[in-house]
Parts: sequence; structure tokens; C-alpha cells
Amino acid sequence: MQIIEEQLQQAGAKLGDQLRASGRTIATAESCTGGWVAKVLTDRPGSSAYMMAGLVTYSNEAKQVILGVDPQVLESEGAVSELVVRQMVAGAVRATGADVAVAISGIAGPGGGSEQKPVGTVWFAWGTGPGHTETSLQHFEGDRDAVRRQAVLYALQGVTGFLQSR
Repeated sequence: MQIIEEQLQQAGAKLGDQLRASGRTIATAESCTGGWVAKVLTDRPGSSAYMMAGLVTYSNEAKQVILGVDPQVLESEGAVSELVVRQMVAGAVRATGADVAVAISGIAGPGGGSEQKPVGTVWFAWGTGPGHTETSLQHFEGDRDAVRRQAVLYALQGVTGFLQSR
């Protein structure tokens, strides 16, 4: 699936408008997307009204130090796992004071995949903290750029849906 810049901007605008209208703030905790979700959210003037922080925690060490992800969970489950993205959301909310956070950890490729977790495997979480977090596992097709674009769009749409249900 070819995701174009316009789709990302529209999804970011929709989420930004929703956050602004509800008076909520957001933080991102990104790994494979390298801050792209935060970039899309801050492309609009006035985004400081809802964008609290964008944390790129690409390495396992950064996930531990900045977000408080349990090293034992990283060891047993791997960085690309449901438990890790749950802990990333909780850590982002705790570290920034944002009302909601989104976390993304995946394998964008071209290398790094395995039989259990092939290239294109991406875990997402969004929520307000440990007790109020939703997760989703997706498998995207394409090269590194395509996987990352799909992940950014999915994350923006996922948080938008989460907030609409609250």
C-alpha cells in the first residue's frame, strides 16, 4: 500500500484537531518510525497546544532509561512485543505528563526480521497509562519506507479512534 504525504498530513490534522478540541495533550514513544509521528503532529502551526513531547527510543537502552521499560521484558519478549509497547506508553505518560501517548516498535527492514517476527511486523499501543492502554499488532508489506509510512498512518488513526471512544 502506497501511503502518500497527503494521507499522513490529513491523519495528523484530524488527530491534532481532536486533541485541541478536547484540551488533551499527546506524547509519542517511537522506535522504528524514528519520530515520524511526532513530525506529522508538529507540521501544523499551533501544535504546541496539544503536542507535549516526541521521544525516539530506538535502542533498548533508551527504552529502559527514558521510558522505564523493564530490561527483563526486553530480554524475554524482545523490543518488538506487546509488553514493550505497553510499557512505552506508560513511560511516555509518566515522563511527559501528557494525557495520552502512542508507542510504536517494529521491524522496518530490510534486515532484522526472523521467522517469528518478519520484516513489516509492528506493535502499537496507545493509551493514558497502564490500566487504559490498547495494543495492536500489524504486518505491513513493502520496503523500509513503505513499512514506516504505513506504521505512521496506522498510529495516527489508532490514537484518533482511541480518543473518539473516550
